[in-house]
Amino acid sequence: MPLRKLSYLTLCLLGLLSAVSVYHVAHLRFNYNFNDFYPAGDPDLAYYEKYSARFGNDNDFVLLGLEAPAGRTVFNAPFLQRVDSLTRFAQRQRHVLHVVSPTTATNPVVEGLGVFNLPYLHPTEPARLADDSALIYRTPGLVDNLFARDARAVTVLLQTSPELKKPAGDSLLTSLRGQLEKLGFAETDYHLAGRLVAQSVFVDRLQWELVVFMSLSVVLVTGLLWFTFRTWWGVVLPLVVVLGAILWGLGLMAACGISIDLMTALLPVMMFVVGMSDTIHIITRYVTELGYGANKKDALITTIKESGFGSGLSALTTSIGFFTLMTSTIKPIHNFGLFTGISVLLAFVLSFTLLPALLILLRKPQLRVPREDGHSWDGVLGRLFRWVLVRRRLVFTTAGLILAGSIFFAMQIRINSALLDDLSDGDPVKQDFRFFDQRFAGVRPFELALQPAPGRSLYDLAVLQQIERTENYLKKEYDLRVAASPVTIIKSVRKALNGGGVEEYRLPDSEAELRRIVNKVKLFRKKPEFRALVVPDGSEGRLTGRMPDVGSIRADALNLGLRQFLRQQIDPAVLRTRLTGSANLIDKNNENLTLNMIQGMSIDIVMVVLIVLALFRSLRMTVVVIVPNLVPIIVVAGVMGACGVAMKVSTSIIFTIAFGIAVDDTIHFISKLKLTLLQEPTVFRAVRKTYLMAGKAVIVTSLILVGGFSTLIFSRFDGTFYVGVLIGLTLLFGVVAELTLLPLLILFFYKHKPRAIREQVPVLGG
Repeated sequence: MPLRKLSYLTLCLLGLLSAVSVYHVAHLRFNYNFNDFYPAGDPDLAYYEKYSARFGNDNDFVLLGLEAPAGRTVFNAPFLQRVDSLTRFAQRQRHVLHVVSPTTATNPVVEGLGVFNLPYLHPTEPARLADDSALIYRTPGLVDNLFARDARAVTVLLQTSPELKKPAGDSLLTSLRGQLEKLGFAETDYHLAGRLVAQSVFVDRLQWELVVFMSLSVVLVTGLLWFTFRTWWGVVLPLVVVLGAILWGLGLMAACGISIDLMTALLPVMMFVVGMSDTIHIITRYVTELGYGANKKDALITTIKESGFGSGLSALTTSIGFFTLMTSTIKPIHNFGLFTGISVLLAFVLSFTLLPALLILLRKPQLRVPREDGHSWDGVLGRLFRWVLVRRRLVFTTAGLILAGSIFFAMQIRINSALLDDLSDGDPVKQDFRFFDQRFAGVRPFELALQPAPGRSLYDLAVLQQIERTENYLKKEYDLRVAASPVTIIKSVRKALNGGGVEEYRLPDSEAELRRIVNKVKLFRKKPEFRALVVPDGSEGRLTGRMPDVGSIRADALNLGLRQFLRQQIDPAVLRTRLTGSANLIDKNNENLTLNMIQGMSIDIVMVVLIVLALFRSLRMTVVVIVPNLVPIIVVAGVMGACGVAMKVSTSIIFTIAFGIAVDDTIHFISKLKLTLLQEPTVFRAVRKTYLMAGKAVIVTSLILVGGFSTLIFSRFDGTFYVGVLIGLTLLFGVVAELTLLPLLILFFYKHKPRAIREQVPVLGG
C-alpha cells in the first residue's frame, strides 16, 4: 500500500478515536473528596467506616467564626441579635442538620417530670448580659467552643448532611455569605472553616489552574519549538501529537469514571511537557537526514528505525516512573500514576503513527541554510565535549562535593503534613482555619472509640471514671480544648437534676446515684449531641473533640504519648479504646510515604538496569546510566532538606517522577551510542559522535521540560508549586549531569571493543 494512502487511513482511524475521546472528556468532572486521601486498604480505614456509620463523619461540619465590633466584646445586644438572626437563618437551610450557637445554647434543668432549657444568653435583655457572661465563663464546654477566651469572637457550628458534595455545599456557603452581608458583617468580620469550605476552594482553583497552566505551557513550549526548528511544522506537529495524547488520556480517565482532583489535574501539564520528548527526537533526526541529502521517504524510514528503539525504551522507563506511583495507598496518587503512565505510552504511539503520517503528507520542508560552524550546534557541543574531557578531574571533584553536601542536607528532610497542606500560609482560606486554631478549639477533629469490657456498660461508674481520666489527660497533655463523651452526658444530666448549678457538673459519687441519673438520660434523648456520643444500649461510644492543626510530626508525638498513657493508666478489664477519625487516617499516610517512594524508585532503577543489561550486556554500563540520574535526585533532596521543605503527600511523588523522566535522555543517548558503536572504530569516536548527534535533542527536550514544569510555580497550591520547582530543578541538574558526567563515565567504565559489539549485534533496528 502506498505510504500516502496508508497515511490517510491512519489519520482517519486516529480521528475516529479522538472523536470518542472528545465525547468522554465532555463528561469529565472536577472533584475534591477529602476521603480519597485516606490510606486505601488500611485496617484503620475499614474500622473508621464502621465507626462513622454509627456516629457520623467527624468532618461534616462548617465552623462560622464571628468577631465583635472593634473595641467591643461579644456581650453586647446588637451583636448578639445579629448572631441570633444568623443562627435561625442557618437552621432553616437545606442540608443543615443541627446548629450549635451561643444564642441557642441552654442550661437544662429538670423539675418534676419535665426539662426546662434555660438560655445562657439574653440578647433582648442587655441588663442581664453581664451576669450571662460570668456564668458562661464558669461553665465547662462553652469557652474555646462557642466563645473565645478574650470574649471578642463567637463560633456557630453547623452540622451538615453526610459527605455533602460541591454543588450543594457551594449553595449553602453562598446562602450563608449572603445572609452575613445582609446582617452587616464585613468579610473581615467572619471566618469559615470545614470540609465544605476546603472542597469549594480546591475545586474552583483546580479548574482555574488547569486552564492557566495549559495556556502557559502551550505558549512556552511553542516559543521553544520555534526557537529550535524555526518552521511552522516544527511547532505545529509536536503540539498536535501531544495534545492528542492528552485528549486520549483524559478520555480514558473519564470513561473509567475518574474525576479530576488535586493530583490528576497535573496530568495535562505533565503530559504536555513530557510528551514532547519523542516528537523532538524524531523531528531532529528527520531534519538531520534530510540535511544529509536523503529524500523524504528514506529520511523518515531511517528516523523511525533509529529513533524508534530509543524512544520506545524511554517511553517505557518514563511510564514505569508513573506506574510505580500505583504502589501508593492514596487513591489520587494511584490514579495519577496509572493514567499519566498510560498517556505517556499513548504519546509514543501517536509519535510513531500520527507524526510520520503528517510528515508523509506534507511537502518536503525547505531547510534553512546553517549558520557558520562557530555558532552551530555541532560547534557548541564540540567545544563543550572538549572542555569536559580536559577538565574531567574538576567535573568529578565538583560532583563529589555537591553529592556529599546534598546527602548531608537530605538527611534533614522530615515527613510532615497538615489538613490544609496544599494551601500557602498567606492564603485567606488557611488564615480562616488558623483563626479557629488560635481563638477557639481548632479545626482538627479528634476521635477515640470507647468500648466497655465484656459484661460492662459505658454507663458503669468505673468505666465513666476511666473515660474522665482519659479526658483530663487529653485536655492537659494533648491540647484537646473541647471534648465530649458519655461522661459529658452523665455530668450534664446530673447538673440538670440538681438545679443547673455549675458545681454540680461532675460524675456521681455512687452507683446508686448513677442509676438514678441513667434513668433520666432518656429525657435528653432528642438532643443530637447526646445521640452522637453513645449507642442506646451503652455498648459503644466515642470521645470526640477538636484541636489545633498541629501537623503530623507533632500529632505522631501526641498519639505516642496517648497510647502510652492508655496502656499504663486505663484498665482494659474496664475500658477498651482505639484512636480513629479522619485526621488520624490522614496522619497514617505519612507512615507509607517513605515506603511507597522507596518502592517506586526501586522498581524504576531495576527496570533501567534490566534495559541497560539487555542493550550492553555489561554491569559497568548500569553504573554509567544510574549515576548521572541518581545524582540530580540526591541534589534536589539536599535542596529540600536545606530549605526545610517537608516530605508530604504532594511532594512524595517528586523523586519517582523525576527519575523516570530524567532517565529518558540517558536512554536516548545510550541507544544512539549502541548504533554508533557499529559504525565507529573506537569508543572515543563513538561517544563523541553520539554527543554531537544527541546533544541538541537532550538540551532542547530538557529546556522544554524545565520550562513546562516551571509554569507550576504560579500555583496557589503549595504541593503543585513544589512539584514544579523540584522536578524542574531535578531535570536541570539532570541535563548538566548528562552532558558532563555521562560521557566521562562511559569512557571510564565501558571497555567493550566496537568490533565485539558488531559481532554481538550485526544489525540493530533493521
